[in-house]
Amino acid sequence: MTEAKPHGPGPLCGVRVVELAGIGPGPFAAMLLADLGADVVRVDRPGGPGLGIDPALDITNRNKRSVIVDLKAPDGPARVLDLAERADVLIEGYRPGVAERLGVGPGDCHARNPRLVYGRMTGWGQQGPLADRAGHDIAYIALTGTLGMIGDPATPPAVPANLLGDYAGGSLYLVVGVLAALHHARATGTGQVVDAAIVDGTAHLSSMIHGMLAAGVWQDRRGANLLDGGCPYYGTYETADGGHMAVGALEPRFYAEFLRLLGIEDQAGAHADITRWPALRAQVTARFASRTRDAWTAVFDGSDACVAPVLSLREAPHHPHLAARSTFTGHGGITQPAPAPRFSATPTTVRTGPARPGADTDDVARDWDVPRLLPPPVNPQ
Repeated sequence: MTEAKPHGPGPLCGVRVVELAGIGPGPFAAMLLADLGADVVRVDRPGGPGLGIDPALDITNRNKRSVIVDLKAPDGPARVLDLAERADVLIEGYRPGVAERLGVGPGDCHARNPRLVYGRMTGWGQQGPLADRAGHDIAYIALTGTLGMIGDPATPPAVPANLLGDYAGGSLYLVVGVLAALHHARATGTGQVVDAAIVDGTAHLSSMIHGMLAAGVWQDRRGANLLDGGCPYYGTYETADGGHMAVGALEPRFYAEFLRLLGIEDQAGAHADITRWPALRAQVTARFASRTRDAWTAVFDGSDACVAPVLSLREAPHHPHLAARSTFTGHGGITQPAPAPRFSATPTTVRTGPARPGADTDDVARDWDVPRLLPPPVNPQ
């Protein structure tokens, strides 16, 4: 195996990752590894993933490089296995058994590279009654009980975009698993398969809630608990201009500050008295409805009342705190979240914009010493 050349800054500098192109949580996990400095080569299929988004704007492919390989072509699997032989990690998001049928499953890859960490990203997992079924984020989180926790009890459960399942329960758990397996591989010389299922990760995220349920301090219905909007001092309220404020004044001292600034200090005794919560909610609702979001933001500015304005995606990068921390960054004309978390000795950055399908074939073939990626030379006539 050729020695990996450092590809960019970050704690994973020198780590090589092959990403078999897909959609959703797999690409996001690979982006996170790329943000951390890994040399991620995305193996795109001819024609692209079919998402309908301009590849130049798909920031989940930032900090990566791309080659195009047709895995259904006679030489397609061999070209991917050449990459896998030189990689530390491979990520795929096919249904169970598809990678094996294509000739790039764990057995094929480990025969070429026993140290490889083979990361598998699925919704249902590699086995179980639903393993072969199609699905999306909303169905995965529905079965875990987490979707049923979210929203107003008088309406259907609220859909949290695809953040809870795809990215929190999926991508982040895949990355944790891959990094743990990479540590094991470097210590023992032996790679392994990481089965990251969105249902597993999302269920795991609800561990604290299950503990509270067992302790009898959480009701198994939404809008009736401390952290799900059932508590009047932990929730959101509409303002006079149609905006919203978020309130999280759980602790007594924060609650007291919240009441003082809201102008309803007579409600101090309602903190621990659930029977007074409906009246408290009505009063809080009326107070927030009396002023605009910006006016209330000014009232709570600099306090420990744990109150914040609910910002839109376009507003968020301009908030003074996020701007001061450079939580968002600009690259190639696209405003986007900056890499996270942060490192004192190995800082990360957005090095390149979204990888264009196949644009990096020559560079990858050279850097990874995989000449089979290049098209055969044309014979002169």
